[in-house]
Amino acid sequence: MCGICGYYSFHKNISSKNIAEMNQSIRHRGPDDEGFWISDGSESQNFSGNDSTEKIKKEFPVLQEEYSKIALGFRRLSILDLSEKGHQPMLSENEKIVITFNGEIYNFKKLRKELETLGYHFQSQSDTEVILKSYIEWGTSMFVKLDGMFAICIVDLEQKKIILGRDRVGLKPLFYSTNENGLIWASEIKAILKNEFVKPEINWNGVYTNFLFQTTLAPETCFQHIFSLEPGSLMSIDLKTQKIFKEKFWELSLQSNSTISEQDTVEKIDHLLAESVSEQLHADVPVASMMSGGIDSTLITAKSKPFKEDINAFTISYKFSEEEVKNASLVANTLEIPHHIKNVSDEEVLAELKENIQHFEEPYSSLEVLTNAAEYARNLGFKVVLSGNGADELFAGYSHSLKLNKWLFLRNFNFVRNFIVTQDQFSKKVKNYFSQDSMFDFFRQSQVGMKPAEAKSVFTTAVFQNINSDLQQYHLQETRDYKGYFEYDMKYSLSSHHVFRDDLSAMKYGVEFRYPYLSNELIDFVSSLPEIIRYNGVQNKPLLRKVAEKYLPEEILKMPKRGFSFPLHDFITNENKVRNFIEDNLSSLKKRNFFNAHIIDEWWQNQNDVYDCVKIWQLVSFELWYQKYFENL
Repeated sequence: MCGICGYYSFHKNISSKNIAEMNQSIRHRGPDDEGFWISDGSESQNFSGNDSTEKIKKEFPVLQEEYSKIALGFRRLSILDLSEKGHQPMLSENEKIVITFNGEIYNFKKLRKELETLGYHFQSQSDTEVILKSYIEWGTSMFVKLDGMFAICIVDLEQKKIILGRDRVGLKPLFYSTNENGLIWASEIKAILKNEFVKPEINWNGVYTNFLFQTTLAPETCFQHIFSLEPGSLMSIDLKTQKIFKEKFWELSLQSNSTISEQDTVEKIDHLLAESVSEQLHADVPVASMMSGGIDSTLITAKSKPFKEDINAFTISYKFSEEEVKNASLVANTLEIPHHIKNVSDEEVLAELKENIQHFEEPYSSLEVLTNAAEYARNLGFKVVLSGNGADELFAGYSHSLKLNKWLFLRNFNFVRNFIVTQDQFSKKVKNYFSQDSMFDFFRQSQVGMKPAEAKSVFTTAVFQNINSDLQQYHLQETRDYKGYFEYDMKYSLSSHHVFRDDLSAMKYGVEFRYPYLSNELIDFVSSLPEIIRYNGVQNKPLLRKVAEKYLPEEILKMPKRGFSFPLHDFITNENKVRNFIEDNLSSLKKRNFFNAHIIDEWWQNQNDVYDCVKIWQLVSFELWYQKYFENL
């Protein structure tokens, strides 16, 4: 787990101050080591940095000001092969191919054995070297072989190309920007903004989807000309012609081609989950499991114990989370494993409120408890944390999915919206409900962001006329059943939202989150199952519950689903400091003339619903985002 960055200047050599500043901006992602590589397209050289280990500094000179067309930067969080042999950028033996890699490849030992039978020899125990030699052997077709989470950059001076690749479901972020001057890429947008070719500019289309979905829909970001490389994709640039090519190396299958029985399905998932947990427990540093008290995370913990006797678990406790903490403790006691509990007070949230919000590179509609979780894990000495994230998307865990059949029936009556002319709040809600014409609309409604009419009303006319509110480009296959919802959940709820937040939260404190539910085989198997086995429209996660029955107490299985997030509405309602914080930022926001001040005032003065606070918080986080990335550079 690390941070990567780099650039390719199309026309001239540029100063290495660019790569040094880009790398420094993501120092939090890899405090253990850093490295650089620069090239004019034919000759190249490695450099160490101020934060490199002493051995690396002896091997490579510390980067001063150099000029080059291509530059790579790397920050290391040592997880596998803690020695300097795992240092990056890593070069091939002939020094013509170089790689920087962020993530973990869980099947790297299997790939290594395969390569060894083909005659390859290895100098390290790292998965990075396995990826490098996999590329030498198989080229870009090696991406389909990788099981794990990754953002990879390969510069191939033999083939004269640069290749960027991202894992199947986007567990590791990779952003890029391209213009007439060059191509720039990095693990976080913060680094891209440090390059001399990039100037921050608001992408209002990205802000619009962010307000509707609680996240910006990939490949857009909230910055103009900065994009997210889509999951399961690779992008290459020809160093001779400077042409850019994109292709998908994997896509989620919606084909249900299995005739397996439910009992066999449960056994198969149990086996695949055990295999995934076993592989993801592999690390050369301490590993813990993060438990929220629900089925997803407690099952991961229970499945970990047979493979790692000394597994620890920890839980974040905050207001109204008493039942979750109680259930997490019950599982820990049943498994006889150490259980650490961190109580997050309102004061702690307030102390880091602005900093944590601004760490995210777009507006956000909540308070992210995972930053507290990552900090606590680091303080306990755990660099690797197993997470239950992904189970909700894979196994139909969100309560909104249970409304699917009702919506599929009621959408036949959507014509009634044309007869609703009253403007009271109830009428607006009814009209919004009967405006969900597509599965895309139904999914959007589940994200509890602003409604389209609300978003349109809050933007000033001058801003909204620059927004393309037709979101047809984001529509997927639109099957009229659970498979259609599943596809949106996996692409936009998981890839664009949850794992993106996870990564930023964890890496802020140099911690790696891993996701046993999101192994290649488990995703492929579950997505191939008939709907009748994995979705019943009555109970969330029916299939996973059957697996969990063997491992978890009944209290866990009966607990109603709750999100792992801070109770924002209560915080806003009862904390004067928070209300003052909101009012100060709304006052500043209104002066910018991006949004209609009277709508902001109306929303703030009418907090009648637990979801009314979401719209306000989105505006507050927009203001903080704007301050951070447009005023305080």
